[in-house]
Amino acid sequence: MGLKLHNTFTRTKEEFVPVEKGKVKFYMCGPTVYDYIHIGNARAFIAGDVLRRFMKYIGYDVTYVLNLTDIDDKIIQRSQKEGVSTESITEKFSKAFFEDIDTLGIEKADAYPRATEHVEEIIVLIKRLIGQASAYQVGGDVYYDVSKFANYGKLSGKNIDDLRAGARVAVDEKKRNPHDFALWKNQKPGEPAWESPWGMGRPGWHIECSAMSMKYLGESFDIHAGGQDLIFPHHENEIAQSEGATKQKFVKYWLHNGFLQIEGEKMAKSLGNFRTVREIVKIYPGRVLRLFFLQKHYRSPIDLTDQGLQAAASASARLKIFYDKLNKVLGTIGNIRKEIDPKTLSKSETKFFDSFEKMKSALTEAMSDDLNTPVAISVLFDMVRETNKLLSRDDLTENEKMLLVYSKKNFDDFNSFLGLIDSKEESVDSKMVDALVTLLIELRNELRAKKEWELSDKIRDQLNAMGVVLEDKGRETEWRLK
Repeated sequence: MGLKLHNTFTRTKEEFVPVEKGKVKFYMCGPTVYDYIHIGNARAFIAGDVLRRFMKYIGYDVTYVLNLTDIDDKIIQRSQKEGVSTESITEKFSKAFFEDIDTLGIEKADAYPRATEHVEEIIVLIKRLIGQASAYQVGGDVYYDVSKFANYGKLSGKNIDDLRAGARVAVDEKKRNPHDFALWKNQKPGEPAWESPWGMGRPGWHIECSAMSMKYLGESFDIHAGGQDLIFPHHENEIAQSEGATKQKFVKYWLHNGFLQIEGEKMAKSLGNFRTVREIVKIYPGRVLRLFFLQKHYRSPIDLTDQGLQAAASASARLKIFYDKLNKVLGTIGNIRKEIDPKTLSKSETKFFDSFEKMKSALTEAMSDDLNTPVAISVLFDMVRETNKLLSRDDLTENEKMLLVYSKKNFDDFNSFLGLIDSKEESVDSKMVDALVTLLIELRNELRAKKEWELSDKIRDQLNAMGVVLEDKGRETEWRLK
């Protein structure tokens, strides 16, 4: 099946057809670098990373651009509060951003444009809008006139007559319409500024993304993505100013990930539940947070809970233990024929091969269906279970050894877009795992002898959640991986 994506603009799932055959031009709204990125940011960046990787996996040539907003009201406010330059603020948090996304296993974008490095392009775009009477100057400020854009509100589904001044659209008596938004802001005392035809000032937030995306991807490109909170006004305004300037379709597919809650509540600093990525990864590895998000569809709302993170940590450990064991077994096999001839397989070997082929198809079909990662990961763990059946045996046939090689190749392929296993991460020491599980079994047996059933059951259940199955045989307890 072909790739299908849910387009926010049309509110339907559509077959993906790129503007240019075989190529994908993809823009992701990046962070405003005035603070550490929060886990809501992380969800958007992980979803974009997986989509980009999967598109490359199925054969597309992808150009992926993620911007950094490094001039903004929040940056200025923080610099004034701390008594330092805006540059010192943005450099500190830009560096932190790159550290955080690396921890999450996010591959580097093809370009990371910064707003302050593209002021010239922004000024050219604003002049173009003024020349077409889509924008107007009031003193040292320039505003976009939303009444000049007939389709304003179509992305968000809002009616311009019903709109009220909202986020980042400040009420200003200088504006012709309360919904008009700033393209250029006149310099205030102590603020950084650039020369322009309208005097010293700085760009508005929305125009930055339009200018940067069009510079790197062209005036009309394939995908623009971000969180649902960006639909209005940011992405709505990007469409208005971009299409107002070029008179052509700005973006073909708009993708937005769902909202994030913390223990059932909206994340907010005022509620004391604001969580940054680096806070979370002090407790859980970045790949755990990645798996946590991918176990839910990117468009669905998600509730971040300790219980959910613990479950993701157990699943991640299970996957890593399996992968390391697979590599270890293959390391002892030596050189064998790589290609499988189905005609030479026994009945049980054929059953494994046919089952794995079906699961491969199910996994790629799930990914092609609007990036259905929950189903894809479920299938991946089915593959782990089936492969573990072979790994648990000591008397492998030559064909079964080839099946393990085949299994490993497929796990590597799927990990190339899911990114759940860090191949550079130090392998789990199987001897240490064995020793720790044995120690826990001994402790559990002591608890059982004392009839402390609650604690002994807790050890069994926690090991089971991590993929370690205990089997009581009389006074002896054996263990195996699921």
